[in-house]
Amino acid sequence: MLKIAIVGTGKMGSLIKETAQNQGMEVVHCFEKGIDDHCMDVDVVIDFSHPNNLASVLNFVKTKKCALIYGTTGLSENQIDSLKQVSDEIPLFYSANFSYGIAVFEQILKQFAPLLKNDFDMEVQEIHHNQKQDAPSGTAKMLVNALDPEDEYTKVYGRSGFTGKRQHEIGIHSLRGGTVAGEHTVYFFGDNETLEIKHSANSRQIFVNGALKAAKFVVNQKPGLYSMEDMM
Repeated sequence: MLKIAIVGTGKMGSLIKETAQNQGMEVVHCFEKGIDDHCMDVDVVIDFSHPNNLASVLNFVKTKKCALIYGTTGLSENQIDSLKQVSDEIPLFYSANFSYGIAVFEQILKQFAPLLKNDFDMEVQEIHHNQKQDAPSGTAKMLVNALDPEDEYTKVYGRSGFTGKRQHEIGIHSLRGGTVAGEHTVYFFGDNETLEIKHSANSRQIFVNGALKAAKFVVNQKPGLYSMEDMM
């Protein structure tokens, strides 16, 4: 039986706990803010909470040598570096989005962008519920990176005022409202034609399912940094 600890007791954490138990996993403990109990015996920690909790989580997994599923977004560059460093010691599965559909979306963009970028303008729009704290979403950033892996374009976060004509840029736009679980759209605007690729999440359940699938996968892996692409 897979033993897991969950960081975060909000809607996402509660749904992870319920689904994990329904799948026969043992939820050892759910922490509201970070991990303050180093006596637990766990196979994997799942964290979708807040960047402020990262330090205590990394300290725990390094001490216990257990796996980590990390899905919290809004990290600083230093925090991302810390995650990468820890992956030298433990199996760490990190993704801004645990939806299989988004994973496929990302791969599509990696193939399409080189074919279109010279003749089409690229824009990214994301929509989330009114409780989401970071903008743009981690998923939007991931999709932008798929469009521009060499960081050749200027990133424009929304537009206001007299901005002048479009430059060599990718526009990124964030909408917040209601209970939207997550919606991401990438636009390719060409000469008299538009190509639109869109993914809509109808429930947080898809992220929970992906996280638990990742947990089953990563506990059997060697130390390293893993992503959704590794499960495809």
